[in-house]
Amino acid sequence: MLMTKYSEIKFIVALDGNNIPEKIDWSATDAGFKGSKECKSIMISLWDKAESATFGFDLWTKEMMVDEMNIFFHQVLIKMSDTYRRATKNSEAADMIDEFSKEFAEKVKLDEQSRQG
Repeated sequence: MLMTKYSEIKFIVALDGNNIPEKIDWSATDAGFKGSKECKSIMISLWDKAESATFGFDLWTKEMMVDEMNIFFHQVLIKMSDTYRRATKNSEAADMIDEFSKEFAEKVKLDEQSRQG
């Protein structure tokens, strides 16, 4: 009989007096490193089984610059396309997300190096 394995992902968010994130640290039991790492932004989407609905939250620190947010969003779009392709085997729809990510990169004027995901 197979044993169930558990993994934990943890986020610690330091907030200022106005509840705006100043620092975000994350750790995961299967991350491949010890301790925690700092990040500037997180986007989490959850599919609620009972509600059949997506819930999500997005946080970013005060030091996250617009240029960084543009790169972050572009890379998230690429990741969404890859994940969708693997999960559904629907390359045509995944290609649409890829095309949008290219248009987005052009619109926000990302250079070629920033487009690498």
